[in-house]
This record gives sequence, C-alpha cells and structure tokens, in this order.
Amino acid sequence: MTFRIGEKVVYPNQGVGTIENITSRPAGPHCEYFYLLRFSCNSLTVMVPFSHAQQVGLRRVTTNGEIGRVLAYLAAEWCIHKQDWKDRFKENSERMRHGSLLEVAEVLKALLIQQSQKPLSFREKKMLDRARHMLVTELSNSRMLSEQQVAEMLDRALAKASLRLPQPL
Repeated sequence: MTFRIGEKVVYPNQGVGTIENITSRPAGPHCEYFYLLRFSCNSLTVMVPFSHAQQVGLRRVTTNGEIGRVLAYLAAEWCIHKQDWKDRFKENSERMRHGSLLEVAEVLKALLIQQSQKPLSFREKKMLDRARHMLVTELSNSRMLSEQQVAEMLDRALAKASLRLPQPL
C-alpha cells in the first residue's frame, strides 16, 4: 500500500497523522524510503520505512461502512470481558496496537463497562483516553465533522448501551 504526501493515515496507538514528506536514506548498499508522519494533536513526527508500513499497521482512514459497524457495536448490549486486570490490560493493549477502528471501539466499550462497575487503574484510564482520542479523530477525519460533532455521535450510540463517552483527560 502506498501513500501520497498530504494524505491522512492512521498509525496504530497514535491516531490520525498526515504524510508530510517522503524521504530516502542510505541503508547499507540500498536506499530506504520513509514516510514522514506528523500528528497535529501533539506535534509528534514519526518516520515509517516503506518496507515496514504494513507491519506497523499504517493504513488509510476508515470508510463509512466500517464506521457503521463501529457505531452498531457501541450501541449493542454489554459484553463479558476478563475480570483479571493484567489479562484485560494485555488484551486491550494488543487491540490498540493492531489499530483497527473496531478494535479500538472494543477497548473503549470494555473500559467504559469496567469503569461503570469499579474504578479503573491509572493505566486503564490513560488507555481509555487514548481509545477515545483515536475514535474521535479518525471519525472526524473520515466524516469531515468537528471533533465535538463526532463526540456527540459516539455519545448517542453509547447511550443505547447505557454508557457515556468520557471527557478527555
């Protein structure tokens, strides 16, 4: 999968970034090409080698069909998740690293359910905030809506499952 300068892409566990440049650097006898990504939310820049873009999960912003599945999942009834904190955190971390929008929504919903039953640990609160941020920014870029409009859309879906989107930390 190739991307162009100016294109918005999703980098797992970080969110939506813009490809600012495509550069090359010598790597032994060859020349390695890199995407230079910039994330506007925190001014972070990341260089991703072309050869590893698929391995790290770099992908285009989600389409409307996937967004419909995410909203349906968030609106559905609660699901059962692991009770042990370590198992739950490991499972959620893996989902966040994979980076699919539906898996990020699964993490968000699982942590909201857990939060409704007992307080989250500090690390889980941070993960909940990151999942919220990733969903809001990707849906905002995909649907060309403001982050506030997307938060309201997610809140409406979660309300059907008697949950509420948390405020950002």
